[in-house]
Amino acid sequence: MEFFRIKRDIPFMKHALVFNAISFLTFAVAVFFLVTRGLHFSIEFTGGTVMEVEYAQAADVAKTRHVVEQMGFGEVQVQKFGSSRDVMLRLPVREGLKQSDVVQNVFTQLCKAEAGSIQQRELVTDKGEAISKQVCVAAGNAEPIKLSRSEVVGPAVGAELAQDAAWALGFTVLGIMIYLALRFEWKFAVAGIIANLHDVVIILGFFAYFQWEFSLAVLAAVLAVLGYSVNESVVIFDRVREAFRKYRKLNTPQVIDHAITSTMSRTIITHGSTQMMVLSMLLFGGPTLHYFAVALTIGICFGIYSSVFVAAAIAMWLGVEREDLVRPVAKRDGDPADPNGGAVV
Repeated sequence: MEFFRIKRDIPFMKHALVFNAISFLTFAVAVFFLVTRGLHFSIEFTGGTVMEVEYAQAADVAKTRHVVEQMGFGEVQVQKFGSSRDVMLRLPVREGLKQSDVVQNVFTQLCKAEAGSIQQRELVTDKGEAISKQVCVAAGNAEPIKLSRSEVVGPAVGAELAQDAAWALGFTVLGIMIYLALRFEWKFAVAGIIANLHDVVIILGFFAYFQWEFSLAVLAAVLAVLGYSVNESVVIFDRVREAFRKYRKLNTPQVIDHAITSTMSRTIITHGSTQMMVLSMLLFGGPTLHYFAVALTIGICFGIYSSVFVAAAIAMWLGVEREDLVRPVAKRDGDPADPNGGAVV
């Protein structure tokens, strides 16, 4: 399906050097901020406290977040899970406080926000054991909020997650390179990987400069961008291969220009539809999906740019030719004339 068709090829490769110079400067700035400022990791990577509380009524997440932020914990994650009454809180490590004290202080403030007070009660477990537990009690002996669970994410666990994330990113890049080399040619594999790493580093550069929280959700967005960007590159590379077979009088830059121009309508439909959904998450998804959607938005925009002006241009500069993609077949005596001149893809 096409919304429009451009009859004359746009000379993208004529300006490839200028756009790649811009890409290099953007890439260098992103690396500079990554080195000098670093990423602001979430508690999944740095360690912290996880609390689950249950409200008697539907939880007001904004109110809960406001109460916790006033305690000076910095970047906190507050989200619903399970039902509308269950809320999960993720709190970073706070110097000078034990994690058990952190849980107690937060629960006390949340209880006060519900016009309740902390009381010590003797409870009996399912095994018949008597335990002492602090509960939040309001007027009429009601419990407006309960502490369902609390646990500590240690720094060792966070370091392990960071290492696993690096391995995931590395294996993804390696897999993409092998796929492109097998499907096309090593020059396209190199060009595609450089373009993909260009997108990833720029996303990370944004998060380093603005000190946005880098969580597991953002890592998932980065991995999604890798696949999304390589898909756009594969579409263009496929058109390049088709154009080499169909238009024998065009040189390499002209073939690439034709391939990019012929995919523009498809690019606008695909990326436009995807970006509409991502913007919906960004605007209406709340704080939980905010940075996930931000990472996807940056990745989609730069993914289009890199597929056109980075991947295609690098493949051209590496010297990709018709012979790299079109394999001639020796004609045998008695074979009928081949309209394609014996070339197969």
